[in-house]
Amino acid sequence: MARIEGVNIPTEKVVGIALTYIYGIGRTTAKKLLETANVPWHKRVNALTEDELNRIRDAIKASTKVEGELRRENAMAVKRLMDLGCYRGLRHRKGLPVRGQRTRTNARTRKGPRKTIAGKKMAPTKK
Repeated sequence: MARIEGVNIPTEKVVGIALTYIYGIGRTTAKKLLETANVPWHKRVNALTEDELNRIRDAIKASTKVEGELRRENAMAVKRLMDLGCYRGLRHRKGLPVRGQRTRTNARTRKGPRKTIAGKKMAPTKK
């Protein structure tokens, strides 16, 4: 089991895909890192030598923020918005969509499961 930046990456996968298991590394970043480290994309993780693993680790440390550091930075950015009291910060605080989406319907991921509110009954309509 190869361990990079505190994450156990899967051994049977191709290196380029396995690197995406690290928070903050997608396919494009993985491709750039592997070019920097001079490791072929299609090589399997279990076939990597210790030297290649070290080159990948060095490339990651030199160029990108990943895992805990990136999560902390994102959390601090959201906290800053909430402390400012700006519109986006208020939306974060209330747990509502931040980027202008409608909330009358949808938005269930941000709002959570429906909370039924006992409303008044509709008066019968006259015909």
